[in-house]
Amino acid sequence: MTTDPFASLTQANIMAAVQEATARQSAGRLAEAAELWGRIAAVAPGSAEVRFNLGAALLGLERYEEAERALREAVRLKPGMTAAVHRLGNLSQATGRWEEAERLYVEALRQDPQLWRAKLDLAHIHLGRGHLTEGWPLFEARRELGAAHIDAPPFPREWRGEPLEGRSILVWPEQGFGDQIQFARFVPELVRGGAEVTLVAPPELVALYLGMGVRVVERSHAMALTEPDYWTWLQSIPGRLGVTLETLPRPPYLAPPPDRRTAWRDFAPRGGVGVMWQGRATPNPHRSLPSFDILRPLAEAGAELIELAPPAGGDFADVAAQMQRLDLIVSVDTAAAHLAGALGKSVWILLPWFNTDWRWMQGRADSPWYPTARLFRQRAHGDWASVVAGLVAAWRDR
Repeated sequence: MTTDPFASLTQANIMAAVQEATARQSAGRLAEAAELWGRIAAVAPGSAEVRFNLGAALLGLERYEEAERALREAVRLKPGMTAAVHRLGNLSQATGRWEEAERLYVEALRQDPQLWRAKLDLAHIHLGRGHLTEGWPLFEARRELGAAHIDAPPFPREWRGEPLEGRSILVWPEQGFGDQIQFARFVPELVRGGAEVTLVAPPELVALYLGMGVRVVERSHAMALTEPDYWTWLQSIPGRLGVTLETLPRPPYLAPPPDRRTAWRDFAPRGGVGVMWQGRATPNPHRSLPSFDILRPLAEAGAELIELAPPAGGDFADVAAQMQRLDLIVSVDTAAAHLAGALGKSVWILLPWFNTDWRWMQGRADSPWYPTARLFRQRAHGDWASVVAGLVAAWRDR
């Protein structure tokens, strides 16, 4: 039987305990880390760093109230501890207190004006409130996310909003499929500005993009690109154009190609309800339903539920063609929700209480990004029952 070398913490072994707690946290053993950080905090009550690490571990465990107490204590002990101020802002934002989050992000940036993550978080607050003019410049901080999320093409002359009449511009993809579908609406605006547009896209989106009237190139190591006059990241376009909530290009701006419509013409009977109940665990593991079966009350109310999924080897053009055969789409916050909105289909979007994405704003049942969308929000963390009850009521009242 192993013994706990830190069963009795003293000033003599506290540094070894800190190293062990740090190792546990780095390894993802958050419960063990939080337990040890708590004991260390009792021995070192004046350490802001210990309180911060305790708060971070508790936040990872979704023990929000305890995490908030620890982080607030860290800020009290060390008001200039920017990391604690910023993390407290993250917690406030994730739990729906955006005004407090904004105040904390502003304070973090006052302490460290180069803190790019706080800039991006503050951008999400502004954009989520519909203050696009304030949000777009800060949104550029996303370029610091790293190559796994955003990289740059091998060309000079990033577009900064210069006139595009008679110019060529390369639009470079970034981040997830939902982001790319949402922001694809701005590509035709470049064409209307007189540009010759080349849009680089992942294989899963190429066929879907072909109807936008631009040259589409599948991203690969073998792709051949001519140096353009300018290049831009996809999500930088609205900021360069000065887009506001009132001037958002409205859907539909995507459509399945004719061959996919033909291939899926017998996919489902008219009146069917397409369902996308699960998204990837990142960036928010709480956005998925626990199972397809949780929607059984909607089926019992008369909805013919049809699970949506691309076929083996398929892409988003296939899903778009499936959606065109349906009267309504019900989706969690994943790329399918954006696709349905971009197609101009009626879509009911199910949103988690914790860490609701900025693009769905707050306290609204509609979306200026997708006028055909209706939003159903959890009332509390993990409360999908009230969301499903709202779906059933809406179905009966339709």
